[in-house]
Amino acid sequence: MLDGPINRDAFETYVARVLVPELAPGDIVVMDNLGSHKGPAVRAAIEAAVARLLFLPPYSPDFNPVEIAFSKLKALLRTAAERTVGGLWTAIGRLINTITPDECTNIFAAAGYEPDSTKTL
Repeated sequence: MLDGPINRDAFETYVARVLVPELAPGDIVVMDNLGSHKGPAVRAAIEAAVARLLFLPPYSPDFNPVEIAFSKLKALLRTAAERTVGGLWTAIGRLINTITPDECTNIFAAAGYEPDSTKTL
């Protein structure tokens, strides 16, 4: 977990160490237009994995599955009513696991993505 903002260096490290090892040839990675997502090293790493990088239209939260999931997580966090940084991190760790694989599939469907019947979660 990164305790601070995501900058280009941190995101490039995430892509290289976490995302790329999980990619299979033909996978499509969809990102929003955050500046750190647009570094040439990010595109190069994804394309080296024989995956494709696409960007959402500018400010399109309805098409961004992360925004939908974060909306649910924020509602759960409000209910948890934690008042310390430590309590907040503990609650996030606990609550993120309440989003099931089926719910993730539904979140992607709600954002307009077609299910890929050849892959499982």
